[in-house]
Amino acid sequence: MTSSGLSLPLLQWLPAYRREWLRPDVVAGVTTAAVVIPKSLAYATIAGLPIQVGLYTAFVPLIIYALLGSSRPMSATTTTTLAILTGAELAIVAPDGDPTALLSACVLLTLMVGAILIAASIARLGFVASFISEPVLVGFKAGIGVVIIIDQLPKILGIHFAKGSLLHNLQEIATGLGHLSWATVAVGVVTIAIIAGIEKFRHGWPAPLIAIAVAIAGVTWLDLPAHGVELVGAIPAGMPSFTIPDLALAKSLAEELWPAALGIALMSFTETAAVGRAFAKPDEPPVRPNTELFATGAANAAGALFGSMPAGGGMSQTAVNRMVGARTQVSGLVTAAMTLLTMLFLAPLLGLMPHAVLAGIVIVYSVGLIEPAEFRNILAIRRTEFLWAMAAFLGVMLIGTLKGILVAIIVSLVALAQQATKPVIHVLGRKPRTNVFRVRSKQHPDDETYPGLLLLRLEGRIFFLNADEVAERIAALIAEAKPSVVAIDMQGVVDLEYSALKMLTEAEKRRRESGVALWLVEMSSQVLATVQRAPLGKTLGREGMVHSLEIAVERYRSTQTTPETT
Repeated sequence: MTSSGLSLPLLQWLPAYRREWLRPDVVAGVTTAAVVIPKSLAYATIAGLPIQVGLYTAFVPLIIYALLGSSRPMSATTTTTLAILTGAELAIVAPDGDPTALLSACVLLTLMVGAILIAASIARLGFVASFISEPVLVGFKAGIGVVIIIDQLPKILGIHFAKGSLLHNLQEIATGLGHLSWATVAVGVVTIAIIAGIEKFRHGWPAPLIAIAVAIAGVTWLDLPAHGVELVGAIPAGMPSFTIPDLALAKSLAEELWPAALGIALMSFTETAAVGRAFAKPDEPPVRPNTELFATGAANAAGALFGSMPAGGGMSQTAVNRMVGARTQVSGLVTAAMTLLTMLFLAPLLGLMPHAVLAGIVIVYSVGLIEPAEFRNILAIRRTEFLWAMAAFLGVMLIGTLKGILVAIIVSLVALAQQATKPVIHVLGRKPRTNVFRVRSKQHPDDETYPGLLLLRLEGRIFFLNADEVAERIAALIAEAKPSVVAIDMQGVVDLEYSALKMLTEAEKRRRESGVALWLVEMSSQVLATVQRAPLGKTLGREGMVHSLEIAVERYRSTQTTPETT
């Protein structure tokens, strides 16, 4: 298949793999595992599931995505939003919290999410990801960075409260400052200082791994738990077992689960697509939305059979993976391998890691998502797009990730519609003693114009959304210039939709009745064929369809008894 289809990205990057990439991929994979594994355990508890489900989610989905996904640094495990959505739905279908019922429902829910994503891939719905513009993406990343940092602050401060909205969390943090754990704060600050110092003075060293090693040593030597420092704690060991949904219950349960599965699938894809775009480098192949749909769907479907919860691209873990130096999907396979080792051997050691260390790592790498310089650059170039970036930024923070992404998509769509309704229409002049036609401006006062001839240039796609606007603006220019001939340069028109064609037909009829001729100049083959198939083609005839502006000018001048230029 072509690169735009569902061909395996693995077949592109694996044959081109370089030996020097292995070390950064391994370091990034191991480092990311130190973030992914504890976070996945926490997400399992958020969803109300047994803690080992988090490990399963950091194992199978990562392997499948690494083999099928197109984003090289993507860490496809799970996210806070997916965990919250999953937990809310499981609480409805298994209100008594029975572990067996929860796991059965989780398997079916995750499998349905995977099936929906795969179906969307087959239907080639990945274009939805393109609805997020670059300024909106800048705002989205910054908003996510702020949300992640605020979410991790309580772990560094050693305070506890029920999580809620951003403003609620900030208020609770401020209230809890009088009860913070200074030992926990010290662990978090030292972690941030170690990572920041190494990144500044010894860039390339595995800073998070060093911080984790120092923290675990401190737990052992300084008896940090006795001073109030909380640890990740015991993690059940063992491999996931192959699980098939109970077919007897699947049908009735699926009817309850499908709305949630649809919402979680949308969340999984939009997060994955946004994260993939956010961390793509210019020298890497572009992230392919339909491939991402298929890869994320397959990761969920396969993960469901091994007991995982719904998965998707995680912003913070992908940020860590990229910032530490991941070059290819090998880093994801290394993270999965570390998860396997954890399940089998390393759970007791990892259980000694303080929560504040994890929070410090996440905060350091999340700060990089907030780029004030990008906001300044956008503002300096286009104020409107700066407002789009701010809308996405505030949307993610104030109404949540899912709704924030929807706000980002809506803002982008509104921006697209706004741009589409304002097509480019220029009045042209001719550069003296040349065949160059350019936009009339104060910078070129000597450009030639021709009394009675109005030269216009129309650019973009002309369709139902902007046809009326085009008609009104052309009518205003004709009313101002009072020409006998209007020549419209059409070489920049990429498509002429039926509504626009009807608008031109009606405009030509009105102008002809008032003694004004309409010429369409230098149409593309597609636009020309469209005009010729329509009644407008017969009305214009060969005289009304001109090959170039130069020919149009010469034809007009030849019909004038006193051809003058001004």
